Amino acid sequence: MPEGDTIWLTAHRLREALAGQVLVTCDLRVPRLATAELTGRRVEDVVPRGKHLLTRIEGGLTLHSHLRMDGSWKIYGSLERWRGGPSWQVRAVLGTAERVAVGYRLPVLDLLPTQQEPSVVGHLGPDLLGPDWDPADALRRLLADPGRPVGEALLDQRNLAGIGNVYKCELCFLRGVTPWTPVGEVPGPDRLPVLAKKLLEANKARHGHITTGDTRRGRTHWVYDRADRPCLRCGTLVRVADQGRAGEARVTYWCPRCQRGPAPHPDPRPDRARR
Repeated sequence: MPEGDTIWLTAHRLREALAGQVLVTCDLRVPRLATAELTGRRVEDVVPRGKHLLTRIEGGLTLHSHLRMDGSWKIYGSLERWRGGPSWQVRAVLGTAERVAVGYRLPVLDLLPTQQEPSVVGHLGPDLLGPDWDPADALRRLLADPGRPVGEALLDQRNLAGIGNVYKCELCFLRGVTPWTPVGEVPGPDRLPVLAKKLLEANKARHGHITTGDTRRGRTHWVYDRADRPCLRCGTLVRVADQGRAGEARVTYWCPRCQRGPAPHPDPRPDRARR
């Protein structure tokens, strides 16, 4: 699932392409929106909120989308060939005189009154890349359940909005604790939201989530996606296991030497898929 910085960059590029422009094409390819007609309306703004995208349209309407695991928005010139996937995967088309934004494999697509945006994003905690960012509030939310594993608490968008599995693993490494450590036992917990903010800000204007400062291939992450490869700090083999409830578990990476705290037995299966 895309991290908050990826959503921020997507919103930035959609805003550049669409904001202030009148839609000459609108095709929402989901049954409940098949009759919606937005052609002739001006796109006012595209706003990221955690992992949600809010495209605000003239007349008090918002097109809400969420990419989840496989969704994406691609931008093309008005006469350019679309290359984001087969046509049957297209869920939304928003076109101006010069640009076309195409939403592929969007699992969440809703059209709602702009004043009702809180119904889809009001549950979120402070947005790491948003104007509502409040590290003290984020810390308060994280510590509200001190016995909860820190990895799960970081992924809970009700605590702070924008962290995905990559940053969960990397934040735990940088703080020297395993993702299964109770959040109330993490040394200096106030540094978690501050460090999370720093990482997302550093990466929001580019693709990829570089947490090591090293842009070379295979060296961008300390532990994420490095199962059975040497930790970049100490050389110990990085371990991998699932974390979370059945059906919601996320593949989790950690270094057994650099990170202290409880941990399960590593998953023996090779080539674990990213989640």
